[in-house]
Amino acid sequence: MKAACFQDIQKVACKEIVNPTIIEPHDAIVKVSLAGLCGSDLHVYYGRETGVDVDMVMGHELVGTVVDVGQDVKQISIGDRVYTPFTTNCGDCFYCNSGMTCRCPSGQLFGWVENGIGLHGGQSEFVRVPLADGTLKVVPESVSDASALLLGDNFSTGYYCAEMCEIEPGGTYVVVGCGTVGLLCIMSARHLGATNIYALDPVPERRAEAEALGAIALPPGEAAIREIKSKTENRGADGVMELVGLPDAQKLAYDVMRPGGIMSVVGCHCTPHFAFSPIDAFDKNLTYKTGRCPARYYMDQLTGLVADGTFEIDSFVSKRFGVEDCAEAYDVFSNRKDGCLKAALEFG
Repeated sequence: MKAACFQDIQKVACKEIVNPTIIEPHDAIVKVSLAGLCGSDLHVYYGRETGVDVDMVMGHELVGTVVDVGQDVKQISIGDRVYTPFTTNCGDCFYCNSGMTCRCPSGQLFGWVENGIGLHGGQSEFVRVPLADGTLKVVPESVSDASALLLGDNFSTGYYCAEMCEIEPGGTYVVVGCGTVGLLCIMSARHLGATNIYALDPVPERRAEAEALGAIALPPGEAAIREIKSKTENRGADGVMELVGLPDAQKLAYDVMRPGGIMSVVGCHCTPHFAFSPIDAFDKNLTYKTGRCPARYYMDQLTGLVADGTFEIDSFVSKRFGVEDCAEAYDVFSNRKDGCLKAALEFG
């Protein structure tokens, strides 16, 4: 089969590799129809996260059709159109039952193989899905592949970030980073009752998208901090949603937030260092919330809202490529060329 495989820093190539097979009785094999490129993939692409194997299949967002199942798979059937969160989960342990599906002890992250151990990603014609009954969800007929793809990661993560911010009517909120997840976070925050949202991003096209969703969009920096403080009696934002995962974004989130505010962080940080100290956090009475989104849990909560039209999210998948053009896809997506908001690989 053809797959987008990691080769080196800023180098992904389409390669012919062996098709996956059933290994464990709870596995399923999915024929992929659409696979997303995510900002988290760029941490590997740019070498901010190191250690993955050459020829590892990239990606953790996919929609497709089940073509084979192991003998212990009971809830998923051959022929089902399915989507998946970016981590597998059993569906029946303490963490899964409490909604923290991302912390299932048996779970694995798609698209992470190190020293031969791990799980290949979804940017391939076929993918093996362990723990299929707990991980996979059948796509409702009224939900498109693009929407299902976003439900498995970007939309769930954006909603999770907004929910962690404990939004209250009349508050002032800031979204740092207006990629796909940030824009979906704005949509989510408005759905949860936020009416005064600032969106900070250096890319004019992304700021325009944020404004179209009802946010006040500004370039990040001191001028934005002054503007937000001037509108809050010099306090700062009640909550900040940080979706970038880089030190500059963390520092900006800290600086723009009022004392006693909430910092909600879903940007995948790859540095062991904070941009502010424990003393800074103490002096600001900061509430810091972070963590991997339990996307499988949120898929259950949000799919109905997409199916009934409450959220219309298809258009966020803005560029599609064939797997043979995966190198171009990563170049366009990582460098935001041609107004690319989110790229996906399409399979026939």
